[in-house]
Amino acid sequence: MAKSSATRDAQALFHSLRSAYAATPTNLKIIDLYVMFAIFTALIQVVYMAFVGSFPFNSFLSGVLSCIGTAVLAVCLRIQVNKENKEFKDLPPERAYADFILCNLVLHLVIMNFLG
Repeated sequence: MAKSSATRDAQALFHSLRSAYAATPTNLKIIDLYVMFAIFTALIQVVYMAFVGSFPFNSFLSGVLSCIGTAVLAVCLRIQVNKENKEFKDLPPERAYADFILCNLVLHLVIMNFLG
């Protein structure tokens, strides 16, 4: 039985994405792993809440929002640090990392305040 055109198109897409991602710099790959870790942690918390319950609902919301907020800030860092992005060409990477750290501090101070 011959492969359908949709299967060939999907394989070609995955192959092109894999080859394009192979050329990505290491620092961007590390940021990608951090984003995936933050989202995976949020998913684990949601699954735990679904099975066990959400008695301290503020704690659940704080944990999930902390993970999602950190992932969003990391995506912003990835956009700023990417050399191919022409919009942030004049921004030094040190400034982008400093902004990331400062925004994470503010995020987690708000999260700690929300915990009560």
